[in-house]
Amino acid sequence: MGKVPLVRLLFDIRALPDRLKGQLKEEDRRIGVDQITDKGTEVITRLSKLMILYIDDNQITKADTIRLLVTRLKKLVYLHFDNYKRTGSLFFSTHRSEKIFMQDEFEARKNAGFDVSFLDASELKNLYGLKAAFAILSKQGCTTDAYILTHALLQHSIKKGLQVFDKTRVTTINYSTVTLQTENGFTIKAKYIVNATGYEVVNFLTKDIVDFYCTYAMASEQEESSTSYWNDDVMLWNTDDPYLYMRITEDKRILIGGRDERFSNAFTRQVLLEKKSRQLEKDLRKVLPGISFKKEFVWSGTFGKTKDSLPYIGPYNKTPNAYYALGFGGNGITFSLIAARIIADLLKGRTNRDSNLFSFYR
Repeated sequence: MGKVPLVRLLFDIRALPDRLKGQLKEEDRRIGVDQITDKGTEVITRLSKLMILYIDDNQITKADTIRLLVTRLKKLVYLHFDNYKRTGSLFFSTHRSEKIFMQDEFEARKNAGFDVSFLDASELKNLYGLKAAFAILSKQGCTTDAYILTHALLQHSIKKGLQVFDKTRVTTINYSTVTLQTENGFTIKAKYIVNATGYEVVNFLTKDIVDFYCTYAMASEQEESSTSYWNDDVMLWNTDDPYLYMRITEDKRILIGGRDERFSNAFTRQVLLEKKSRQLEKDLRKVLPGISFKKEFVWSGTFGKTKDSLPYIGPYNKTPNAYYALGFGGNGITFSLIAARIIADLLKGRTNRDSNLFSFYR
């Protein structure tokens, strides 16, 4: 049985992108000291494709579930937390051959209830200095410091009775009796286990649900607070696979990420840092030729990706009395809200209309 921090079996203290965990020392990983990339800036990459895959006469569409997700997340943030900024998200294509796809994607999002606009090359150049053919501007976006948000939620929950045990590893689990043994000889008994360990879950499941990739990111030097890089500081990401994403940080840096590739080992991932940073800077200059960029920080990490880029939420029949909240694909923070609602309903014996949409057996 693989080892896993106990705190993550009981409560996902990270709520941060799994891709960055390769950056951390083991002792840091156990207390959630994750750095942040913002690759998961939108809920779904291609909603039009998702609707083709999943909508039928008997199934509630994932688009219906996702439509109000960002709004709900905003309410959660405002309830306990003020380190938060509303911003738009611009999904763009540099390929004229993708016109039909972009139009279909725009219609799918619009019909699903998203507040979106379709922009052409001229508008993109004038509004954002962006060299691209088409784009979809979504006004339902936000940015936050996920690390601070996570600890704010922890502190709020502790006041309501939550107990958090950091730097505590579980070595064995008996799912039938729901008994957990720690490396220090303690025994924990419970009614249920909620596993929110991210890609480390492969140590506990026999089902092949995720592939591992490396991703790379870098940040520019800090500019004056009055600096404006592009209109409204919207988050930018494109249709390429792997896709390029860019955003402006609160302290006025440009953050760029992408250039993903299949994970082989941590050493190779780190060796490629300099090469990947040069490629990312070239990518930036290609689409934003008027932007001045001076690199200051570069990092990488590992993340998990499912075949349909959706999370796995709910029970798994080979581990009875256990529930999973696994937000693979770069949207773990967003999908954590859905996971909380689904698992809470299942634990209380209530029917949740979305439980089948994200199940292990979809």
